[in-house]
Amino acid sequence: MSADTVRSPILSATAGAVATPDGDPSPGVAWHYGDPLGEQRAAARGVAVVDRSDRAVIELVGPERLTWLHTISSQHVAGLADRHSAENLSLDLNGRVEDHFVLTDIDEVTWLDTEADRGAPLAQFLTKMVFWAQVTPAPRADTAVLTLVGPRARTGAIAELLGVPSDADVYAAGSIPDAHGFWRVMPPIGEGRTLPVVDVVIARDELTRWWSALTGAGAAPAGMWAFDALRVAAGRARLHVDTDERTIPHEADWIGGPTEHGAVHLDKGCYRGQETVSRVANIGRPPRRLVLLHLDGSSDARPATGDPVSAGGRSVGRVGSVVDHFELGPIALALVKRSVPVDAELVTGDSETGAAARIDSDLYTPDDTVPAGRAAQERLRGR
Repeated sequence: MSADTVRSPILSATAGAVATPDGDPSPGVAWHYGDPLGEQRAAARGVAVVDRSDRAVIELVGPERLTWLHTISSQHVAGLADRHSAENLSLDLNGRVEDHFVLTDIDEVTWLDTEADRGAPLAQFLTKMVFWAQVTPAPRADTAVLTLVGPRARTGAIAELLGVPSDADVYAAGSIPDAHGFWRVMPPIGEGRTLPVVDVVIARDELTRWWSALTGAGAAPAGMWAFDALRVAAGRARLHVDTDERTIPHEADWIGGPTEHGAVHLDKGCYRGQETVSRVANIGRPPRRLVLLHLDGSSDARPATGDPVSAGGRSVGRVGSVVDHFELGPIALALVKRSVPVDAELVTGDSETGAAARIDSDLYTPDDTVPAGRAAQERLRGR
């Protein structure tokens, strides 16, 4: 853990807490509390709470905050209703993903949260893009995120404590009674994407109090190992773990508006990198696709993030998140060439000594449709 990493007070307040390893993308929070597989079971069968206070939080205030953000990011947020959320991307000029963040608008303030190492760069970019707009971005180191996962995340004592309606839709948000913060419903994770997720965004000085309140209401403590296992099983990408410097939104399954649980709305333009998104959507296909890999559990070898994925001795992709799942065993997300078939025999890591892998067919959707723009071109050519 680096000297400038903020260590969560939950690590000292919870028995058995083991911090994430050095170099982990979630520094300063719990990796597990002594039983990482049991923590996943607790989430799958009831409800678990995960300390994600490593996430960087940014506040946007000003009457033009949403219309301004709409013009510089990939999601359609100009008309985002009060107490609603969305996922969003910032792209470079070539359409490659630089930032992925979640935003919530509540009581005339827009809150953004993103990966720990992207907080400062994203805040700097937003500040640089203000120009004459009536908006002020400000990093909020005094704000933290907890996440509830499981079928009881939105029911019973937990829902009563937070004030979450049982019928709240994904991306709905609301104020937490007697607290400086809000809850928001996020897309489900876990195998089959069936486990509800509720984020709790609160003042950092109330972090320990709310951790105690949520565990007292029945939420089992769970670390980032458990959260990542359930996220990977759902095939949900994480920035700069499951993506690299070449990743475009289509490759990471981030296409779609809030109703599709995406981060890129195809019915809007006027943002950096939009040309690439439009071209791929209308006349082409992305060069790679995100897949869920089942790894050979009998192998002593285990790939690391960034390792190659090979087929027939030829590199066809890169490994992203790697984690042990309580039911599926060792699994990973990977970006592989679109031409790789679902039944390909793959190797992760060294092509000769690495772990064998196969693609999960349940999360693999064959892309044999012809894009609308390409179909129009073919008609004009008489084909």
